[in-house]
Amino acid sequence: MDWNSAIRGFESYMLLERSLSKNTIEAYIRDISRVAEYCSINNLDISPVKIELKDLRNFIEWINKLAVSHRSQARMISGIRAFYKFLIMEDMISDDPSELLEAPKLGRKIPDVLSLEEIEKMISIIDMSLDQGHRNKAIIETLYACGVRVSELTDMKLSGYYPEIGFIKVIGKNNKERIIPIGRDAIKSIEVYLNSTRKNIKIQKGQEDFIFLNRRGKKLTRIMIFIIIKELAESAGIRKNVSPHIFRHSFATHLVEGGADLRVIQEMLGHESILTTEIYTHLDTNYLKEAILKYHPRNKK
Repeated sequence: MDWNSAIRGFESYMLLERSLSKNTIEAYIRDISRVAEYCSINNLDISPVKIELKDLRNFIEWINKLAVSHRSQARMISGIRAFYKFLIMEDMISDDPSELLEAPKLGRKIPDVLSLEEIEKMISIIDMSLDQGHRNKAIIETLYACGVRVSELTDMKLSGYYPEIGFIKVIGKNNKERIIPIGRDAIKSIEVYLNSTRKNIKIQKGQEDFIFLNRRGKKLTRIMIFIIIKELAESAGIRKNVSPHIFRHSFATHLVEGGADLRVIQEMLGHESILTTEIYTHLDTNYLKEAILKYHPRNKK
């Protein structure tokens, strides 16, 4: 079987039996075609059913020299594995040459962090004379005070807001509920907003319990939060890629720098694994070294 026939069969399988999306199918076909292209360019007379692990490794080395990113390489390897699982299923081969093919280790991209001064600058340039000024200030204060996701912010409800004890309830990923402490500045901003701008809005039916509303009395959308923050960042002269997520990351980072326990931060962020929190807060080796030297029993005098 030649490459073209195998690729056509693989495409039909993904479309008819796997019902994969058009973009996924196109990406997989493009990746397998790159393997065929590699064989042709390097004058390797190898059919897809005769290829071996060493050939696939040489292909990965070849695309690496072409400066293909590690993320693209990982996607290609995923496509190659799917292709050879298809050939095994069709009884075209008995052994999978891609089984031991290693994907490059992907580092997680660390987003920008805002300094406390930058956050305060964004808050200070909010025009409080506008109808939505108090609301927008409360949004920024809450994002930074609680480290919530943007969807958690838009879904915040009055029935889960407990200012008298300094907590707020949010619904996170997989519909998991958690209680988060909320600082005095955020509470103060929310209270001002509730008793001024929000009090004068004609709230639409079914939207009464949401804290943050638009002018039409409906809960704010994720996109609207992004727009508010982008405009404030531009007005404050901040050149970083500022989004709601950056406040969550800044929240966690500033807590780590202040010496907060990672388990506490994990709980507040709603991470299932402590490893996610460690990566998310981009702990440096100095922090880890200091923690071991300070707390390991063999280092104590």
